[in-house]
Amino acid sequence: MFGKYSFRARVNTLFYAAVSAVLLSDAAMAVKRDDFKTSEDITFYLRHHEYARAMEHPAQAADSGDPPPTSAYKVVDGSVRLDGHTLAATVQHESISVPLKVEVHFMKNGTIRVRAQEEAPFLSRYDETQKHVLREEGSGQEYASAEDLEHTCENVNGKEIHTVRFTNKKNSAFSVRVTENPWTLTYLQDGEPVIELNGKGFFHLEHLRPKPDQETIDKDTTGEWMDTFLAWTDHKERGPESFGMDVRFVGFEHVYGIPEHATSLSLKTTCGDVDGYNEPYRLWNLDVSEHGLDDPIPLYGSIPFMTAHNTKATVGVFWLNASETLVDITRKKDPCSVTTHWISETGVLDLFLMPGPSVADMYRQYSELVEPTPLPREFALGYHSCRWSYLNQEDVLTVSDKMHEYDIPYDVIWLDIDYTDGMRYFTWDYTKFPDPIAMQKQLSYSGHKLVTIIDPHVKCETSYHIWKEGSKNGYFIKNTNSSGDYKGWCWPKVSNWVDYLNPDAVKWYSEQYQLDKYPGSTKDLFIWNDMNEPAISRTSEGTADKGAKHNGGWEHRDVHNIYGMLNHNSTFQGMRARESPATRPFVLSRSFFAGSQRYGAIWTGDNHAKWEYLRASVPMVLSNNIAGMHFSGADVGGFYGNPEPELLVRWYQLGIWYPFFRSHSHKDSKRREPWLYDEPYFSLIRKAICQRYRMLPYWYTLFREANLTGMPLMRPMWIEFPKDPELFAEENVFMVGSSIMVAPAMDADLEKPVSVKFPSQENWYNMYTHQAYLAPIRRQFVVDLAQTLVFVRGGSIIPTRERQRKSSAFMKHDPFTLYVYISRDGTAFGKLYVDDGESYDYEGGGFIEREFSFSNNKLVSRSSTHTVDSTVQKEYLECMSDVVVESIVFIGMPDRVSNAIISTDNGLNEHKLALDYGDRRTDSKFDISGLSVPISSDWDIIFN
Repeated sequence: MFGKYSFRARVNTLFYAAVSAVLLSDAAMAVKRDDFKTSEDITFYLRHHEYARAMEHPAQAADSGDPPPTSAYKVVDGSVRLDGHTLAATVQHESISVPLKVEVHFMKNGTIRVRAQEEAPFLSRYDETQKHVLREEGSGQEYASAEDLEHTCENVNGKEIHTVRFTNKKNSAFSVRVTENPWTLTYLQDGEPVIELNGKGFFHLEHLRPKPDQETIDKDTTGEWMDTFLAWTDHKERGPESFGMDVRFVGFEHVYGIPEHATSLSLKTTCGDVDGYNEPYRLWNLDVSEHGLDDPIPLYGSIPFMTAHNTKATVGVFWLNASETLVDITRKKDPCSVTTHWISETGVLDLFLMPGPSVADMYRQYSELVEPTPLPREFALGYHSCRWSYLNQEDVLTVSDKMHEYDIPYDVIWLDIDYTDGMRYFTWDYTKFPDPIAMQKQLSYSGHKLVTIIDPHVKCETSYHIWKEGSKNGYFIKNTNSSGDYKGWCWPKVSNWVDYLNPDAVKWYSEQYQLDKYPGSTKDLFIWNDMNEPAISRTSEGTADKGAKHNGGWEHRDVHNIYGMLNHNSTFQGMRARESPATRPFVLSRSFFAGSQRYGAIWTGDNHAKWEYLRASVPMVLSNNIAGMHFSGADVGGFYGNPEPELLVRWYQLGIWYPFFRSHSHKDSKRREPWLYDEPYFSLIRKAICQRYRMLPYWYTLFREANLTGMPLMRPMWIEFPKDPELFAEENVFMVGSSIMVAPAMDADLEKPVSVKFPSQENWYNMYTHQAYLAPIRRQFVVDLAQTLVFVRGGSIIPTRERQRKSSAFMKHDPFTLYVYISRDGTAFGKLYVDDGESYDYEGGGFIEREFSFSNNKLVSRSSTHTVDSTVQKEYLECMSDVVVESIVFIGMPDRVSNAIISTDNGLNEHKLALDYGDRRTDSKFDISGLSVPISSDWDIIFN
């Protein structure tokens, strides 16, 4: 059935060629596509691909000499039952006598969870990914009650069909239909199908089985027990255990998500179409140094989350699996649908279907599974200056002094691997950094922080205390045969890797971040976890052997895609525990999975200082945000190479709108601190950075929204304008929150116009000139280097801080300015959220959250409904009693205002306000300054 493949026909010369190539790549650090697998090298994918081909084209399968496909999965008679929130059934392949347990779990919010594995597996499958990814280790999911569900069964055209409907009013539009022969599942909204499982018959699970004798394994040509890639052989001790499923989005044309890939925002087809790929999207975390573009090759992180959107609904699918996963995509136009084929190497089939139907509904459902992004440290939203590497302590302090000299605000300086003593993490090279504590104290005087890199590999050296403790206590990943620690090659040369599936190892590793265990560290030092895919030289695809053993006897192939997240979490927990009471950590990770958003930020990895990488950064960061990894960005300026000044300016102008804003460069690139550039480039870079700091109140308020709702920070246009099909594939213009539209200039040709569609029946305003545009309309802009296209949606109120300081820490008690952009119907709304930016006091009410609304010529400030009356809140209000709204700027007022009166203290105090129209010729904009109303108080401003 699966055809004939020869996966192990390799000659010895390949071994020497491969080793030579790896050694060369260590020095050159340039990616070679042949060093990484294609789908033709992935045997479990080929078996499922052939199975699917046979199901789609039975005649072709018969012509090839294989038996015609007779396999189909069906429900065993009488096995369907609804027990509480679970619809369970036994499903079996017609020609394989291994019954499968298939369960459909109905959740309170309308999400359903589908799980499948053998009823009596020969060996246990890895099923702990849920423990590391889902809210409260999987125990925090709220399932529907039996009273919320209604189960009916009917025979239609000879087929038994089961329907489970939600009976509660909130989810009454949702129902699930299951057919018995063949087994299929369809999620319906208002009786119309939106997501269909196994409609094409691609569902297939390779059951676990006894290991055959060696002679049989040697004759195996399908890669079930062993296969090779270049010089490396993968011995599969457990044999085949992969599974696949087709998931069809009915009525949809666009699907998004499944990062990380350097591809388009709207995912392309993978079956050789003219505008698509001939390779599947692959999820397998890898360090693809100097990666290319427009290629579904896997990169540093994997989030198996996909969303589909049309004018009627937004739905989502979350495929909860940490092993290697590939996704094929095909489209059908009439009737419109997108079929995806998901294939994973190991584990349990475990997927969630989120019905929406609105964008906000779908993100609420997803965030209830994996938890929303928490509030970060406030300094982390500022400007980060990074390089591989700042040379020494003097260099770090000189860079900081230069930032001050040239009036460039910044928050963090970063140290790459060369600060360590011979690549031994948790140490310092004291010849370069003679007094790291004094260095950090000097930085902290101006509110700055330091970040040091700590990678997951541990140098094998008997005199190195970290290695000695880890080796003695068995904290490292083991070899394939479980005897001895797994060794590989990375920056320190021969190294071991911590096994984060071992709870004792996690506890030990986290403790290394304690201030008394990490010499030279202070509370102003934070962490960067790099190389944690894990990246390992001289191995297949530059990562850990799939057969390496983790705690519990699990193979690395089972957990590879969560390894980086587990490293990230261990660091996060260690940083959180180093102070009492705990403060919020900041940890950047390169590798990530669903759930990584709980532990800090990520970035898109090693990019190039080229215009095409500037452009590619937008769909990459948008895709991360779509999949819930909100706190992300790209290396501003490009990691490799030397950006021309125009490119660097454009990258800063875009980078201030990434959620994570960091410049970074390779050690072989020229220094590129802003003051090293002539005018006008220096002033334009500085202007962009200052604009980021001006907008910090808006950014922090957005993080609050993400924490409450799960909504992305950086949003594709379709999220805000879900009824406009013209925007569904838009990837060059994006929204920051619901109010700000950014249309970056990303071409070397300054004369090339930037096309911007102003959507909806609304006014839009240029953020800097306040020129109005009446939508819907499309405009072409020729943008000189000093210009940026940033527009504010009418009906928005934007909080800013206008004082320029050295760092965000020095802005904490600065006054706020509100910009009120009037909508076409004469209204506006906005929020401001403030807390101490450091502690967890906000969880007990230690915050200020204001809602501003303008209508009927009255601007109102009120406390949000989330405000908590508590001791912590009262203490915070007292601390912030001197922080005020000092001015308000109105843009787009339809009529000239003659006077304004502010009312405070529940109307007990009123006084007239001065209106400043300046020298403007129009009546649409005016300022109110000198207000000094506390941000925590209620007030009304009434206009005549």
